[in-house]
Amino acid sequence: SKTSADRASAPAASPRVLVIDDSAFFRNMLKPLLTAAGYRATVAPDAETALEYREEGMQFDLIISDIEMPGLSGFDLAEELRSGGAWADVPLIALSSHSTDCDFERGRQAGFNDYVAKLDREALLNALNDQLSIRSNAA
Repeated sequence: SKTSADRASAPAASPRVLVIDDSAFFRNMLKPLLTAAGYRATVAPDAETALEYREEGMQFDLIISDIEMPGLSGFDLAEELRSGGAWADVPLIALSSHSTDCDFERGRQAGFNDYVAKLDREALLNALNDQLSIRSNAA
């Protein structure tokens, strides 16, 4: 098992990002993209797995979630996370193939901080950057 010294020596400059998407294609696209951009990415195939990670005590600086998933949707997950518990304050970015104003509004109501169209990699990286800088300025 890792000692606390090992954990402490991990660079604080590499934010931990959880990516939740039922599509293996998107998980396989996003993980290398995030790693190359300097993030430590963990992937989960569904919201239920993400909630198991939370139970296990895993910590993330930012969570990216697909909206349309079997089982719990991204909206369900956001509402669950925002209702309390270890990840209640972690910034959430919604990924969706539908990006209408109505979806943005529903995402905001569910607790997402930002909403990005699925294939827009640049917008996603910008959204990550924005959320992390808002967070570090608030700290």
